[in-house]
Amino acid sequence: MTTQPPSTAGVTQHRALVTDLPGPRSRALMERKTAAVAAGVGTTMPVFAARAGGGVVVDVDGNHLIDLGSGIAVTTVGNSAPRVVEAVQQQVAAFTHTCFMVTPYDGYVAVAEALNRLTPGDHAKRTALFNSGAEAVENAVKIARVATGKDAVVVFDHAYHGRTNLTMAMTAKNMPYKHGFGPFAPEVYRAPLSYPFRDGKEVDGQAAAARALDVVEKQVGAENLAAVVIEPIQGEGGFIEPATGFLPALAAWCRANDVVLVADEVQTGFARTGDLFACDHEGVVPDLIVTAKGIAGGLPLSAVTGRAELMDAVHAGGLGGTYGGNPLACAAALAAIETIEAEDLVGRAREVERLMKDRLHRLQADDARIGDVRGRGAMIAVELVEPGTTTPDPVLTRELAAAAHRAGVIVLTCGTYGNVLRFLPPLAIGDDLLHEALDVLADLLAGTR
Repeated sequence: MTTQPPSTAGVTQHRALVTDLPGPRSRALMERKTAAVAAGVGTTMPVFAARAGGGVVVDVDGNHLIDLGSGIAVTTVGNSAPRVVEAVQQQVAAFTHTCFMVTPYDGYVAVAEALNRLTPGDHAKRTALFNSGAEAVENAVKIARVATGKDAVVVFDHAYHGRTNLTMAMTAKNMPYKHGFGPFAPEVYRAPLSYPFRDGKEVDGQAAAARALDVVEKQVGAENLAAVVIEPIQGEGGFIEPATGFLPALAAWCRANDVVLVADEVQTGFARTGDLFACDHEGVVPDLIVTAKGIAGGLPLSAVTGRAELMDAVHAGGLGGTYGGNPLACAAALAAIETIEAEDLVGRAREVERLMKDRLHRLQADDARIGDVRGRGAMIAVELVEPGTTTPDPVLTRELAAAAHRAGVIVLTCGTYGNVLRFLPPLAIGDDLLHEALDVLADLLAGTR
C-alpha cells in the first residue's frame, strides 16, 4: 500500500506559515468568538480553520498546519474523505431527518449491521445509535443496569468517559471536566488501573488486575455491580496502555461474576490503534462496546453494540433520541467504514506507529525528560518528566505544545498530571508530513534544554 494519502481534498500537503500565528483574520474571529461564545468553551489554538484534507489544516489566513490531532481522533479517514463527501452529498439531497423512531430508514440498519459484523466476537449482537461518545457510554450503563438488575458501576483511575452528569462521575480528572459541576450521579466507584510507567516492571498485567479486582470485591461486591467500564487504551487520561494480561483478566472476572464488561472505544476504535478495535489486540471480547469519534468521518454519531440478550433486555422505547443515527451521519459512517477497509487503514496505522515510535524512541535515548513513549497505531504519546525521575513536568509539556502550535504543528496534551503530549494524526497523512512534524518537535526539545 502507498504511504502517501490517496486524496487530500485539494489541500496542498505541506507546512507553510504566511503569517504569525494567529494571523489577522484569526485574531478578528477570536474577538467575535469572545463576544459571542460562552467563555467555558475553550480552544486549543487561536486559529480558525478554512479547509482541511490529508494531513493538513489550512486556516483563514492561508497558513498550512500539520494535523497531529484529527479533531481529537475523529477524522481518522482524513478530513473531507472522498467517499464520505459523496455519501453525505447524496443523502442530504434525499432527506436530512425523519427520526428513526418515527419513520425509520435503511442507513441506520446498515450501520448497525456493519457494527455487529466488525466489533469483537462472533456472538449474536444488536446495536443502538446515538450522537456523542458520552451519550453512548451513558446508554451502555443503562443497558447493563437493566440486564443485570444491579446498580453499581466501576471505572478506573485516569479515566475519561464524557461530560454529562453520569459520565462526569465516571471521569477521573477534576479540571476542567468536573470542577464546580457536582453533585454527580451515585453508585460509581473507581479502581486502580495498570499504568506500566508508574507501576514499575514488577507489576505485570495479571497482578495489576488482581489488585484492581481486590478493591472492587471489597468496596463494591460483584453482587452489586452492573458493569465495569474501561478504555482499552486511555485517551484523555494520558494514552495509558494497561500491561499485557490486564484486560483479559478483567474480562474473565466479569464473565465469572455476571458483570457486564463495557469497552469504551470512543477514541481507540476504527483503525486508530492498528487494529480495527483496541480490544482486538489481546482478543478481548467485551459484552458491550461503545464507539464514536472516528465512526463517521467527522459527523456526529455514536453507538452501543453488544450481546443480543443484553441489548434486547431494555423495554421498547427505552433507548433512542431525536437525532440518534441521523441519516447524514449514517451515510458518512458507511463511507468511512468502506474507506478503512478499501484503503487498509488498519495497516496504515501500524506503519504510522513504526515511523513515530522509531523517531520518538531515538529522541528519548538522548533526552531524559522523555520518561515514556507509548501507545499503538496512530495513537502515540510521550510522557514528559523531570530528568531521571517519574515526576511529571506539565510546564515543559505546555511550553512544547505552545511552541509546536506557533510552528504550525497541531498537537494535543493530556494526562491526569498534564504532562503528556499526544499524537493522533489522520491516517490519510503522508510520511513526509510526519517526518517534518517530528523534526519540529525534535528542534523544539533541543531548544528547551
